[in-house]
Amino acid sequence: MLSSCNSIKEEQQEERIVNREGKEYLVQDSLLITTRDGAKISAIVVRKKANTKPQPVILFHTIYTRKDDINRAFEAADKGYVGIVSYTRGKNLSPDKIVPYKHEGNDVYDVIDWITKQTWSNDEVGMYGGSYVGFVQWASMKEKVHPALKTIVPSVAAAPGIAEPMENGVYLNFHYPWWHYVTNNKTLDTVSYFNGKRWNDLNFDFYNKGIAYNKLDSLDGTPNPGFNQKLKHPTFDDYWKGMSLYKEDFSRINIPILSTTGYYDGGQFGAMYYLKSHYKFNKNAEHYLVIGPYSHFGAQELPEKDILGYTIDPVAQINIKNIIFDWFDYIFKGAEKPALLKDKINYQVMGANTWKHASSLDKIASESLRFYFNKQRSGVAFKSTYNTGNLGINKHFSLSNNPDSTAYLEQKIDFADRSQYSWSLSGDRNIVTETLTVGEGFSFATEPFEEDVELSGSVTGILNVSINKKDFDLNVLVYEQTADGEFFSLTIPFTTRASLSKDIAKRNLLIPNAKTSIPINNFRMTSKKIKKGSRIVVMLNGIKHPFAQINYGTGKDVSQETIVDAKEPLIIKWYNDSFINIPINKY
Repeated sequence: MLSSCNSIKEEQQEERIVNREGKEYLVQDSLLITTRDGAKISAIVVRKKANTKPQPVILFHTIYTRKDDINRAFEAADKGYVGIVSYTRGKNLSPDKIVPYKHEGNDVYDVIDWITKQTWSNDEVGMYGGSYVGFVQWASMKEKVHPALKTIVPSVAAAPGIAEPMENGVYLNFHYPWWHYVTNNKTLDTVSYFNGKRWNDLNFDFYNKGIAYNKLDSLDGTPNPGFNQKLKHPTFDDYWKGMSLYKEDFSRINIPILSTTGYYDGGQFGAMYYLKSHYKFNKNAEHYLVIGPYSHFGAQELPEKDILGYTIDPVAQINIKNIIFDWFDYIFKGAEKPALLKDKINYQVMGANTWKHASSLDKIASESLRFYFNKQRSGVAFKSTYNTGNLGINKHFSLSNNPDSTAYLEQKIDFADRSQYSWSLSGDRNIVTETLTVGEGFSFATEPFEEDVELSGSVTGILNVSINKKDFDLNVLVYEQTADGEFFSLTIPFTTRASLSKDIAKRNLLIPNAKTSIPINNFRMTSKKIKKGSRIVVMLNGIKHPFAQINYGTGKDVSQETIVDAKEPLIIKWYNDSFINIPINKY
């Protein structure tokens, strides 16, 4: 357990007066706060000169060091708080080695403790921020909640080992350049990170040459020890559990929390992990959620009006940053709760131009429609693109009400053939499209809906499969196909590793050619009005593309497998008693 932080101190820096837009502020922008283990945390403090009484503090602790960070502190000061930005050890003015993740829990706790010892502090602290900055808020409560921490507002919160660098056990390439971005210097290596050609070439070199995933840095020509360290922990083991809250850790979180995320936010996976765990292990959790048609960045402060080709409804065009500070005023100043928070779960129904509210996640939908993956053709033709880029006409298979435990569709994926991939997820960049990229997979469609319905919540289901190997990775995508044939992507693809689908902490290899079940139980939440005449379309596919690990199915550590392990093609039998549950509300 954490002990008293009496040893925490600061390197003295005199306050300077800054005039900004006719207002005077007291600024310390070169502070170094010493933690109990001797690390130096760089920090910026801004407060209004006219405020002489102790005030609550808004803390933003980040690994993303930018020149304009001080503006966050000014913003908090303008709203009647002391504004503080602090940095991951090693960043900004800190002389220490840059170490992402590992020390954040204790370091942020120590920064909060230092705050309580300042004359301008009234011993009340709130935190906010997104992605990695959301993670550190949860991590700060790993051992215990500091008495001064009164609320957190984590947006699109990262969850190491859960939502990144892998998802359901599958490592995703986007995390590789991130390590260079945040650790190459005291600020951010933007030159490296935004060199799209370098990373795109690396992805395709990895794919075409078939090297081991843990040799990416050798192929790149620059060591990446942080990335490689994470590859040594392919299951959710003690390494990951020690970074943030896990199971019973959530039972002691009794402060009010507001989370924000989006239907098109890769980080929704992490945000929902924290939310669900908090609800599960603390029955009295005061935890609110705001979720809408937002991207990873839009869900943090100001949503894009147009996201990947979709213009969001007018009511979805909210200012999340304003809601966050309204929340702080509610917690610290006795103001009214933000008007949008009419219940614990607050979600925007795309296409209906309305917000809806529920007391819990399981109260969002009133019923569920179950569809089985039928091998019979639906007869519905649609435009589709293939790995060659050619446009053709395809026909969906059927999503029906009748299971068949013996019938199946067979998919063949030749890992030795690098002339194509199962399908290119990078090719489907728009939410609304006229065509569907099927690749080597299958698409299934319901009958047209006879009336408008609201699809709200998270898809669930069971995929019954057999394969000729010991493991494979897969994707599931869900669309609305409108009456005029357009496809509307309802959320980000579901990704999972078969051997980790039931327990991410323990790999359970498949028995070759034996039928087994793969649960779909943590699909991203979404909400949309499905119009009369529309169909729900579900796509299934194994993973073989340049943007993630390639699981060759030997049962070895996937990061060590190479194209030499490809041998015979993967044969997937998708059985027709597989099903998907669609959560709906009727109008």
